[in-house]
Amino acid sequence: MIEIRFEFGENWSRFLETIDETRIGVAVDSLQQMIGRETLQGLRFLDIGSGSGLFSLAARRLGAEVVSFDYDPNSVACTRALRETYCQGDPHWVISQGSVLDEEWMKSLGSFDVVYSWGVLHHTGAMWTAVDVACGSVRDGGALFIAIYNDQGWKSGVWTRIKRTWTRTPRILRPFIGAPFFAWLWAKASLLDLLRGRPFASWRHYQAGRGMSPWHDFIDWIGGYPFEVASPEQIFDFCRERGFALKRLKTVRGSLGCNEFVFEKSA
Repeated sequence: MIEIRFEFGENWSRFLETIDETRIGVAVDSLQQMIGRETLQGLRFLDIGSGSGLFSLAARRLGAEVVSFDYDPNSVACTRALRETYCQGDPHWVISQGSVLDEEWMKSLGSFDVVYSWGVLHHTGAMWTAVDVACGSVRDGGALFIAIYNDQGWKSGVWTRIKRTWTRTPRILRPFIGAPFFAWLWAKASLLDLLRGRPFASWRHYQAGRGMSPWHDFIDWIGGYPFEVASPEQIFDFCRERGFALKRLKTVRGSLGCNEFVFEKSA
């Protein structure tokens, strides 16, 4: 049992205020590119750890029948609020509170054409069990799209201690921990932008990848505990043993952050 957990939902509730059609469009595009489909019409889409609900909304925009859930009640509230704003009364988008580690409950949801879990399974406290259960939710011929923190060896151990410390620290003191790490993480990009004559370009264009926010992603990063990591090879081997073939891979090239994987389950 994990003694402490980061309040992911509170961070996403603040991010919710920044969501607009531009962010939604970027999220839709990134989903299309990674899954390799222009549309999800007629497909069942499971969003494990929906967070703000942005990618559940993106899947719904692409025509999927969406089932979203999150362990954090505030994240569930965020996803429901987003649905009410953009898809009010939509019967094809179901939202629940639940845990990917509850295997019987997961089975009750049925199987899906696309199972999506970006940056979530490594925060459960039992990552490999969570990945295994996610694999079991994919129907034959379906796709598994997951993003897992990259294993950086001893550096990952250091980040584990930082995240645990942040989560245990009273909120009023957290800025004193976060400020130097925020400055360190953004120093290189900011310096390069300045030398290129484009001050803060990286910050302004951050959402170009997935429609996310640099500040809210930083809070998610530094506070994200429980925290586990895996190498691309470990994820590849684990999923291959369960009947999956790798279709797309996007790595962080050995640095911090998430490696993204799209697998297809054998029919």
